Amino acid sequence: MNINTFKAFRSRNYSLYFSGQSVSLIGTHMQRTAVYWLIYVQTHSAFMLGLAVFATQFPSFLFSPLGGVISDRYNRYRVMLVTQGASLIQATLLVVLVVFTHYTVWEIFALSVVLGVINAIDVPARQSMVHQMVKKKEDLPNAIALNSSMANLARLIGPAISGIVLEKFGAGTCFLMNALSFFAVIVSILLMRFPEFIPQPHTKKAIWEFKEGWTYLKRMPSIGFVILLLACVSLIALPFITLLPVYAKVIFNGNASTFGFLNSAIGLGAIGGAIFLASLKAGVNLTKILFINLVIFGAGLVLFSHMTNFPLALFFAMLSGFGMMSQTTVTNTIIQTRSSAAMRGRVISYFAMAFFGMQPLGGLLIGTVSQYIGAPNTVLAEGIAAILIAIIFYSLLRNDILKEKDKIKLVELEDPSVDTNQ
Repeated sequence: MNINTFKAFRSRNYSLYFSGQSVSLIGTHMQRTAVYWLIYVQTHSAFMLGLAVFATQFPSFLFSPLGGVISDRYNRYRVMLVTQGASLIQATLLVVLVVFTHYTVWEIFALSVVLGVINAIDVPARQSMVHQMVKKKEDLPNAIALNSSMANLARLIGPAISGIVLEKFGAGTCFLMNALSFFAVIVSILLMRFPEFIPQPHTKKAIWEFKEGWTYLKRMPSIGFVILLLACVSLIALPFITLLPVYAKVIFNGNASTFGFLNSAIGLGAIGGAIFLASLKAGVNLTKILFINLVIFGAGLVLFSHMTNFPLALFFAMLSGFGMMSQTTVTNTIIQTRSSAAMRGRVISYFAMAFFGMQPLGGLLIGTVSQYIGAPNTVLAEGIAAILIAIIFYSLLRNDILKEKDKIKLVELEDPSVDTNQ
């Protein structure tokens, strides 16, 4: 770690965003942990856990294209304010449902779907705003890595607190703490200062603007292939988290605190990965780092899958968290640094579709498969698949990035005025 690890904090807007979002994300992970635990305790079904992930994240797959177009058309600052306020309302409704009514898991699923729709609009706007929050654009990769450290510090703290609160006070208190946490991020957004937003005329329909994003990805294979890689990993490997309640309750004979410790171990590894990425020097080969960290993720899952010693299992969960977070963050960095400002929201919407949209489908797949071959064998297969995906895509990415560089050089020779960052 060096002084450059935190250089993005030189930007006031980003510092405000980081502080407010840090509090909010802890609450988010508390709520997520409590929802999954409630559902497993009531149903004792790995398939229902997969369905819970599906209910929360599949709306992002459906509505992220709309979110990307909204992000590129309208004032991202105001969009972010609206979505954070809507998330506050959703968390409050969960409190009312669990504390004051005789609820069913299907009602929890319904509110999870609502949150998924909100996130589909929020993610493209919020991720695109990071570019505007950072004054010096060379600090953007550092800001993205710090975002990941923030998210994964929350992954470490949130489930640990949630496990204790679940045992002592119940799920309703977890949901209440999440609702209160949104005030921190809303206040931080209100304190930010940006240049006045100048609306641009939009003569095209939203569907055509979304298709423009697809055409852009085909012209930029270094972005398109990275998003496709993320989609494969999100479908096959990332849903291992769906099975953590099974490990906590069945394999380790534990309780909600055991579940919280497993989540926190993954979060601790992810923080290490984020700090590692934030400390990288400019110009580093991100494709090679993406490959290495995806292999580390797969190896961690293989080693964790059949481990019955809890301390060792926590270590391998931490290793998995390191690789999992790093490959996702590198993907985000490649997308944000290589996409044009006019297309950034739509490109990030594809990122959201790949990351959030594939995980619920994968959750259903992994939950179903685990019913037949068991959770340990399923996680083992996920780890092997992650390593194979890394090997296949590394060769594709190297070849296509080289082709794209040649294409850009050719365009520069033909037209010196062209912006090669577009």
